[in-house]
Amino acid sequence: MKYYLIAGEASGDLHASNLMAALKAEDPHAEFRFFGGDLMQAAGGTLVKHYREMAYMGVIPVLLHAPTILWNMRLCRDDIRAYCPDVVLLVDYPGFNLKIARFVKTMLQIPVYYYISPKIWAWKKYRIRSFRRYVDRMFCILPFEVDFFKSLDYPVDYVGNPTVDAVAAFRKAQRDRPDAFRQDHGLTDQPVLALLAGSRRHEIRQNLPVMLDVAARFPDSQAVVAGAPGLTADDYRNCLGERATPKIIYGQTYNLLSHASAALVTSGTATLEAALFRVPQVVCYYVSGGRLVNFVFERFFHVPYISLVNLIAGHEVVSELFGAKFSAERIYAELKRIVEAPADRARMLEGYDHVIAALGQPGASRQAARLMVESLRKNAT
Repeated sequence: MKYYLIAGEASGDLHASNLMAALKAEDPHAEFRFFGGDLMQAAGGTLVKHYREMAYMGVIPVLLHAPTILWNMRLCRDDIRAYCPDVVLLVDYPGFNLKIARFVKTMLQIPVYYYISPKIWAWKKYRIRSFRRYVDRMFCILPFEVDFFKSLDYPVDYVGNPTVDAVAAFRKAQRDRPDAFRQDHGLTDQPVLALLAGSRRHEIRQNLPVMLDVAARFPDSQAVVAGAPGLTADDYRNCLGERATPKIIYGQTYNLLSHASAALVTSGTATLEAALFRVPQVVCYYVSGGRLVNFVFERFFHVPYISLVNLIAGHEVVSELFGAKFSAERIYAELKRIVEAPADRARMLEGYDHVIAALGQPGASRQAARLMVESLRKNAT
């Protein structure tokens, strides 16, 4: 069968490439054409447009690049029409993908499957109308999404979580390797405090200086920054100004977490990764606006938490310090508590165990591919 995939970000490129490998195992005659990235290209098929030429975040960048975005949209529509795939597989990236879904369903009558749901459970719940009209089947990677979509009378499939797969693959690869991580990166025997300050320059600029101030209050630990993909030491120096550049390790986040005793983490998948490695953490994320941000979150968002750990658990497992709650003093107090209070640390690890159980076993890509191919073959008969 012929598959057309659209992933507009680095994370989508990763998850889509794993899905493509799984689809090949289920469908040996699979052919791929896609908007995506290097990982998808390595998996095989034809890359039409790289996500680097599509990833515009925020209102101003989108407005400034509106002609390019519209051109990419037109290119994508025309390319799908010409390729005439058996299915279009959309990976997150809702601003672009939902428009493509509408075109594909209304103009081409080609099945549309969505892998990794946009986070409409946080906000923009109105997008459920587009899913009902234009998406034939949704494959989710967060267990609580099943009940959320069920409440909106929209059935979905939970296939497992790709982060569970990635961590399991890392652990398997590390089994027979001697542990030289500390030596290779010049780390001492002191406990490691991992700092995951975000993946974008503005996140580094706003979060990392405060994280470093907090880390300096724990002289018995060594602070190590997980270097963000696509950023360099110069990027970090520019973000930190005259502050001394900390120890930064690139492309080794899982190795870093596997050696960490505690972590300061911005929201996102990183919070889940820390939980899977059972690293006690404080979630801290700078957002301008202070109390107004917390007011808006409490009144207008559909969820009570910002971290995936708490959302999956259904209660507060890790502290979330953002908006008016984001300060060096608050972060220090929470980190001190989980580092020095065994009972608090144990409660957090127990909460992690519940999260890990809820996520289930590895195999998200295989499960998604199996269900997709079964559905397509059934519909073809």
